[in-house]
Amino acid sequence: MSADDHVLENRRYWDGMADDWVAAGERSWAAAEPSWGIWGLPEAELTLLPADMRGWRAVELGCGTGYVSAWMCRRGARVIGLDNSARQLATAIGLRARHAQSPHFIQANAEQLPLPSGAFDFAFSEYGAAIWCDPYRWLPEAHRVLRPGGLLTFFGNHPLAMLCMPPSGDAAQRMLHRRYEDLYRQDWTQVEIEPGGIEFNLPHGKWLALFRELGFEVLDYLELTAPPDGGTEKFGIPYEWARRWPAEHAWKLRKTDAG
Repeated sequence: MSADDHVLENRRYWDGMADDWVAAGERSWAAAEPSWGIWGLPEAELTLLPADMRGWRAVELGCGTGYVSAWMCRRGARVIGLDNSARQLATAIGLRARHAQSPHFIQANAEQLPLPSGAFDFAFSEYGAAIWCDPYRWLPEAHRVLRPGGLLTFFGNHPLAMLCMPPSGDAAQRMLHRRYEDLYRQDWTQVEIEPGGIEFNLPHGKWLALFRELGFEVLDYLELTAPPDGGTEKFGIPYEWARRWPAEHAWKLRKTDAG
C-alpha cells in the first residue's frame, strides 16, 4: 500500500461501517449539551467550542454523522462539514433534515480542502482529520482556510495510547510496543484483531515543531483520562488503563500569521 492510499482505504473502511454509527449519530444530534470522545467527557469541563459563535464561519474536518457541526450551528455559526465517506455524509444529511439544523455538508478530503483561503474563524476535528488524515497535509490546509487569528481545535488519540497498542490490534496494554520517535502512521488494515483503517499520530515534539512551522500558537493542551464513574473497554482502550494514563488529547491552536 502506497503512502497516498490511506485516503481511499479510509473511505472504504468508513463507507463499510457507516450503518454502525447511525444510532450514535442520532443520540449526539439530540443531546442537549456536547460531550466528547470515547468516554463522553462534558463540554463544561473541556470547553472545546466557543460559547458564542454568532457571526462565525466554522468548518468541521471529518464530520462523520455531523453532530459537532450541528452543535456549532446551535451556537450561531455558519458551518460547513466535510467528510471523506459518502455514506457517513448520507447519515448526516438525513439527521439534518430531522433536526432543523443548517450545516452544509460536502464530501471532501481534509488534506485537499475545496475551500477559499482565509475564509473561516474556527476549524474543528473530533476523531476526523485529527486521526484519519496525514498531519503534514491536513494541518497546512486547516491553516490556509483560517483567517489570521482564527482558531483550530482537534481531539483524538493520545500518542501514549498508540504506543501501547500491540501489533495484533489487541487492546492497549501496560507496555510499549513501538519506538516513540517512529510514531506517525499506524496501519490497522491487516491486524489479527478487529482490522481497521490507517491512522496518524505524532510525538509531542513533532506536533509542536509542525505548529511552529505553520504559524499556529498553542493556546491549551488537554491530556484526558477516563472519568471516575466506572466503565468498560472502548475502542481498544480498557477502562482501568484509561484511568491511569491519557487515552485522548485535545489541542487548542490559534493562527498567528497571515500565511
